[in-house]
Amino acid sequence: MSIGYASKTLAVPAARMQSVVQRLATPERLTQVIDGNLRALDAALDYQAKNGIHLFRVSSDVIPFGSSPVNALDWVRDFEPQLAALGRKARRHRIRLSMHPGQYTVLNSPDADVVERAKLDLAYHAAFLDALEMDATAKIVLHVGGAYGDKLRSLERFASAYGTLPSAVRRRLVIENDDRLFTAQDVLSLSRTTGAPMVFDILHHELHHEPDAPDWRTLLDAAAATWKPEDGVQKMHYAQQAPGRRLGSHTDSIELEPFLAFYRELEAHRTDAGSAGDESGACFGMPDIMLEVKDKNLSALKCILSTSERGRFAELEREWARYKYAVLEHDQTAYLALRTLLKDKRTWPAIPFYETVERALAKPVEPGSFRNAAQHVWGYLSGHATPRERASFERLMAQGNQRAAKRKLHALAEKYDQAYLLESYYFIESPSLSI
Repeated sequence: MSIGYASKTLAVPAARMQSVVQRLATPERLTQVIDGNLRALDAALDYQAKNGIHLFRVSSDVIPFGSSPVNALDWVRDFEPQLAALGRKARRHRIRLSMHPGQYTVLNSPDADVVERAKLDLAYHAAFLDALEMDATAKIVLHVGGAYGDKLRSLERFASAYGTLPSAVRRRLVIENDDRLFTAQDVLSLSRTTGAPMVFDILHHELHHEPDAPDWRTLLDAAAATWKPEDGVQKMHYAQQAPGRRLGSHTDSIELEPFLAFYRELEAHRTDAGSAGDESGACFGMPDIMLEVKDKNLSALKCILSTSERGRFAELEREWARYKYAVLEHDQTAYLALRTLLKDKRTWPAIPFYETVERALAKPVEPGSFRNAAQHVWGYLSGHATPRERASFERLMAQGNQRAAKRKLHALAEKYDQAYLLESYYFIESPSLSI
């Protein structure tokens, strides 16, 4: 069982992906962006290997306009060595990769042109994973699409279109229930018709299900039965509803207490199912859990370390180094408490560590705590800054312009290549203080 995250890797500057608008997408520019994106993916894989993350969803934009005539490059051939090396690295570190086409990849549309574009997009995703030489456990996740006023006919159109897909796509394609149109039971039925495995999304199920639908454990087990041995470990999606936002909006961070409650229920259920001795064995193992959350790898590490019975203490110390100034900005008392917590290396305090971090970051940033944290960060930069940069920072602080002062610190950290700061969580956008 692995816990992973999707697309972006935060606080790892080398892992930032690039993009290009269509009017500037010349072959030269596309070549530069693809090269940069493959280097970024390489840095993300290095980060995952170092931090014990074994599940990652690659951004569909890694090859800009990958399924469009706008990109006429033979990128599979042109970047063959880099792609092969990325695949070797992922396999060596047992990082399971996946991709998830966007909302405009609609295989069940009544518009034939939309369907053809969807097929081209799916072929691009399959070609990328093939170029990495990943086996069939590297999946492409797709929603069923639109209902178009007739859900039954829409499901039939999907099944029909699925049958025309090339085998390179079908071996990777998995289908997911959504939060508005197609329930888990709809997708299970479609999965049995097509043979495509089902990814069970628990938040989507909570938001959209039949009145008499089975509980999530039953549906998760039914989904497990759609995964064949060559498909690898069953995958599911986990997210939490953001309070006060539209239904289906994901939280900025995974809240630990409800996640741990879910995880323990899942673990107990799958243990009981395994001891029952069902001869199929399809639903006994723990599934891979893809977190869908805005803070990406931060939540993944939180959940991984908090579900580990005993981890390497150095992993928590690395996390403290990343969190410390973000915590100090919100709550000096929590900052001091965390320093004390990590002094006792006989324990494995991952859960109290993250619970304290969560409580701290939920507090508003007060002027005094902001100044305290900013001055700590400035200490890494003051010896590099020019007199003009120093005067600018001091002026912003005197004015109490928190956002501008923090942007200034970020710019200076990038200018003077201060990796410790750039790899911290201090500069990550938060609801309380956006940079």
